[in-house]
Amino acid sequence: MKGFIRKNQFLSLCGLNCALCPMYIGSYCPGCGGGEGNQSCKIAKCSLENGQPEYCCQCPKYPCGKYEHIDEADSFITHRNQRSNLELIKKIGEEAYNGEQRKKQELLSFFLSDCNDGRRKNLFCLGVNLLDLKSAENIAEKVKNHPDFYNLSVKEKAEIVSEEFKKAAEDKGIELKLRKTVK
Repeated sequence: MKGFIRKNQFLSLCGLNCALCPMYIGSYCPGCGGGEGNQSCKIAKCSLENGQPEYCCQCPKYPCGKYEHIDEADSFITHRNQRSNLELIKKIGEEAYNGEQRKKQELLSFFLSDCNDGRRKNLFCLGVNLLDLKSAENIAEKVKNHPDFYNLSVKEKAEIVSEEFKKAAEDKGIELKLRKTVK
């Protein structure tokens, strides 16, 4: 959207966790943070009309009607944490939030570079995005401390990481699948 600029590439205006998005990791962002030629967005348009706050939670009208059904379905990234991400940034501040996201981004980088058999990118992005930082750190430690870690094939590592994500998600009642739009 012309004239719309994002300062923080870790979290979008509406609360999407950009740093853990499969598109962002692939160096392609079609959304509000993607620079020139990014997609038109009703929330970005609203931001431009209302003094361009960095996050919707900084707007006196938040939460407005645009948030009524915002987290019910996913796009290429999970929308489930949009509101909680915005509440967290209000609670702990942008710097602390970005610090947590950097740690999560490092963990995701490890999973993708050392444990991805080419079929797990979305699962790993979802897992790191939806699970809390401590859970993701525990999974990474468990994998790194596996007695045969350096002797395992990438496919074997991917299977171990996948199972650990599924167990942690199940323990927390989290489904590791993108939710399609219901018509």
